[in-house]
This record gives sequence, C-alpha cells and structure tokens, in this order.
Amino acid sequence: MSECKVAITRVFRAPRERVFEAWTQARHLACWFGPTGFTFPSCEADARPGGVFTLCMRSPEGKDYWVRGAYRDVRQPERVVIHCTLHDEDGVPRVDEIIEVTLAERGGQTSLELLATCTGRGAGAAAMLGRMPKGWAQTITRLSTHFSADF
Repeated sequence: MSECKVAITRVFRAPRERVFEAWTQARHLACWFGPTGFTFPSCEADARPGGVFTLCMRSPEGKDYWVRGAYRDVRQPERVVIHCTLHDEDGVPRVDEIIEVTLAERGGQTSLELLATCTGRGAGAAAMLGRMPKGWAQTITRLSTHFSADF
C-alpha cells in the first residue's frame, strides 16, 4: 500500500461562507472540483456527517473517474472533512482519500488550509497517487476561478 499527503494553503477573495458553500453544494462542486480540463456529468453532495459525496470526473479524453464517499465532519462555515474512494477508468477502487478543509476569514478574504491524505492499493494506484499533488493544485486554482464567476 502506498501513501501520499498533499497540503495546500490558499487565500481567496471571497467570504468564508461562499468558500464553504463551494465545498458543500453539488451545484458548485460540479463547476470546479477536479483537475484542469475535467468535466462533471454527475455530482451529489449531502453536507452533513454521513451524507453522500459522489462525483463523476470526466477526463479530457472522455474517461470517467468516480469519487464516492461521505462527509465525516461539517462545521459551517469553518470545516469540512470528506472520506472518499477514487475509482480508476475501469471502475475499480484504487485510492482512499481523506480531505480536510479548514477555513478562516480574514478581512473579507478566506484562508483555506487543505490536507488530503491518500492511500492506494493495486495496479494503477501508484500512478494515481503520483498525480495527486498536481491534481490538487489545479483543483484549488479552479476553485479560485469559480469565485470570479457570479454564484
């Protein structure tokens, strides 16, 4: 079994409540969650402990990668913890991930601290884990761009 941790801190020009909504509402998650070039034909989010977190991330090449899991901790508007499993393009579960997001408001802006702890198993897991740092960096950049849109 392999492991990868990704830690990112970013400041957004958006109130903390808006950043929290982006992590907890499907209509927002489907706009930004995932690496550059991916689209989201399916997204469900029930932001409460035990509530569903499910996305289909479609790659630019048309391959679907499912992320299935649940919210573990939801403290509006300061903290979100999601436990999920990432499936490869064949639908095989490969990576378990715990995503911890902490939000702090500072003068109308929001500081986000993300820690993603990933463990992988089986063929293809090492490659998926190797793409995690770049994928998360792109994902957080997409989140930043999402705030420039009117939502």
